[in-house]
Amino acid sequence: MAAEQALQVLNKVFGYNEFRPPQADIISTVIDGGDAFVLMPTGGGKSLCFQIPALVREGVAIVVSPLIALMQDQTAALCQLGISAACLNSTLTASENASNEAKALTGELDLLYIAPERLVLPQTLSWLKQLKLSLFAIDEAHCVSQWGHDFRSDYLQLAMLHEQFPKVPRIALTATADKRTREEIIQRLALDTAKTFVCSFDRPNIQYRITQKNNPKQQLLSFIQSEHADQAGVVYCLSRKKVEATADWLRDQGINALPYHAGLSADVRLRHQTQFLNEDGVVIVATIAFGMGIDKPDVRFVAHLDLPKSIEAYYQETGRAGRDGEPSTAWMAYGLEDVLKLKQMMAGSQGNEAFKRLEQQKLNAMLGIAEVTTCRRQVLLNYFGDELPQPCGNCDNCITPPKTWQATEAARKALSCVFRTDQRFGVTHLIDVLRGKETPKVMQFNHNAISTFGIGTELSEAQWRSVFRQLVARGFLNVDENYGQLNLSEQCRPILKGEQSIELRLDEKRHNSTSSTKKAKKSIEISEADAPLWEALRTCRKSLASTQKVPPFVIFHDATLHEMLKAKPTNMDSFGSISGIGETKKKKYGQEFLAVIEQFS
Repeated sequence: MAAEQALQVLNKVFGYNEFRPPQADIISTVIDGGDAFVLMPTGGGKSLCFQIPALVREGVAIVVSPLIALMQDQTAALCQLGISAACLNSTLTASENASNEAKALTGELDLLYIAPERLVLPQTLSWLKQLKLSLFAIDEAHCVSQWGHDFRSDYLQLAMLHEQFPKVPRIALTATADKRTREEIIQRLALDTAKTFVCSFDRPNIQYRITQKNNPKQQLLSFIQSEHADQAGVVYCLSRKKVEATADWLRDQGINALPYHAGLSADVRLRHQTQFLNEDGVVIVATIAFGMGIDKPDVRFVAHLDLPKSIEAYYQETGRAGRDGEPSTAWMAYGLEDVLKLKQMMAGSQGNEAFKRLEQQKLNAMLGIAEVTTCRRQVLLNYFGDELPQPCGNCDNCITPPKTWQATEAARKALSCVFRTDQRFGVTHLIDVLRGKETPKVMQFNHNAISTFGIGTELSEAQWRSVFRQLVARGFLNVDENYGQLNLSEQCRPILKGEQSIELRLDEKRHNSTSSTKKAKKSIEISEADAPLWEALRTCRKSLASTQKVPPFVIFHDATLHEMLKAKPTNMDSFGSISGIGETKKKKYGQEFLAVIEQFS
């Protein structure tokens, strides 16, 4: 019975004919009153897993959401579907919040979104006990993990929902969690008896590409102009200063780029985010302050100008591309300086030694992704305990397999030079010694007299930088977090003694350009004959969105417009049969879009 009701809601309200596995099982579990823990990749349809049970079960569903922007986007999208949804947050006036509370009390709401810090207040809990509750949905559940990258302390108190509302089912959802984080979420939210659903982490529509830094801003510009001109994207940088400088520079080159970081005023951040959501072709340049919960489906690329500090962060950030399932690109440029920067940030963190050790392990795993010469997707999925039997065919290493070279002798020279200079110097000085350059610093420390002076003239400065970068990434060298000095690890002994050989990636110029890989396919192919109708449908959508002050994708996704373009419906029945068009949207928008299509028939 639950399965039939759920399918009926999926069809009539959301306009889809069938569930993706394991959505049906998750939804049935919650409808039947059971708890669930759901790990599902971005774009996999997590929201339906609590929205449909909220419509089937009696009462109001309380959705715990960490971000106001996410609440607003989801409530706007639900209202478009004819679902009664609202939120409680600080951007609303006291009377607006009071009105939403009253609607919940009288049973007028299907879903109510609320931030964790408001939910755990005594007065909120007292008020909740007066409601008929259908379920609790804890979105972005990885925020409960103190070892994670998006930790929110208020999430730690959410276990009390089980204690104070034992008969109300709970569903916790996240897109990003390794085995340790999953165990922590289950323990901290008291979900020990919950049914666990772990979906594949694979996002096959995303093409993963990593290149070595060589004028990174110019590399980024070339990538955007040649592959994603006039398309929406996100560029991540580590520092606020770099965000501002990169956004300014991209604008000077004709890219519609906007900065976003926590140092900007709330008004500026909101304005830039709204432009990104509502307008076509906007590129947001941001720190990690931007992105969690952004529902924009047609982000065609995510670029990193700095190495993320963990695979979890990388996966979550790149996952903001291609939520609509269309081809998208995750592009990154990185170098040894990124490792130094991240190690300095770790050294300055407030965490204890155990936390710092874990951060170091996570950084090492991220370096492994950056330097691997085999399929990147296989390594990425393996980190989360997911397996891909065959190479993906859609990452740079699969498309253009990298060359390697026998680097044992070069590695021994590099490691010996670190030892002979007392493990007290950074990469630039070590390369000067190896290449026999009598710089003032080399002369000051008499390093022109040591045995490794001038023994590395066969390699260029760039080649030596590649050697040192890869030795650090492989764990043969450590980097001092304060001064960037290199020192030997225990792991390097077999190489120095001649007991171990090593092959390294051959960094060639072609790896610094976008031409080394096939470009990601265009997300939606529009024929020349259909182009005028396509633009007319988009104009119609934008006009409706502007009138209602919502992002265009809240009216219809590009994929739904594309279905209209292909089917060219001539009446309300055929219009309503298009995927993504439920009963409410059919009645609300059918006549306007049919009129547009008729003009081009």
